[in-house]
Amino acid sequence: MEIKDIHIKNIPNEEFKDNEYLEQYVEELRKNGTNVVVGTLNDIINWGRSNSVWPLTFATSCCGIEFMCVGAARTDFARFGWEVTRNSPRQADVVFVAGTIVQKMAPVLKRLYDQMAEPKYVIAMGGCAISGGPFQSSYNVVKGVNEIIPVDVYIPGCPPRPDAVLYGMMQLQRKIKLENYFRIGKENK
Repeated sequence: MEIKDIHIKNIPNEEFKDNEYLEQYVEELRKNGTNVVVGTLNDIINWGRSNSVWPLTFATSCCGIEFMCVGAARTDFARFGWEVTRNSPRQADVVFVAGTIVQKMAPVLKRLYDQMAEPKYVIAMGGCAISGGPFQSSYNVVKGVNEIIPVDVYIPGCPPRPDAVLYGMMQLQRKIKLENYFRIGKENK
């Protein structure tokens, strides 16, 4: 068992060549009846991060009501680990942009996004947040939240049903699970 391409600060890659002792240790544990699961630290961290996402709600219209429905007993997004909604951007991981964003509100949304800690995610919820919705031709409506901040997941609908919101949340969880946790800072720079 040889591990290649290890990227840990201050530890050279050559130190990871002798790993037979790990295989011997696992075999010894299995002989004694102990089940062993071997995985990477990256996968374990991303599993924990994807199942404990704290959302910041930025609801400006009817999609906010649908977001409230997702937290209700029937759909209950607590089973995904998302139930700790935050009112402070410094404590949130993902911002749900739910509803129409007008030009006057755009700098506020940008400031909230900038105050969030890395890694941060954005879910655009509903037709108004995605493209301006029925108010698209209005002079004061932003033609999509992606003009202000980068969006990770789009949830279409006017307003989207709670099961569509849950599906969008699961798509963000998949995206988080595929990230390389130890290279997050390097990718953004």
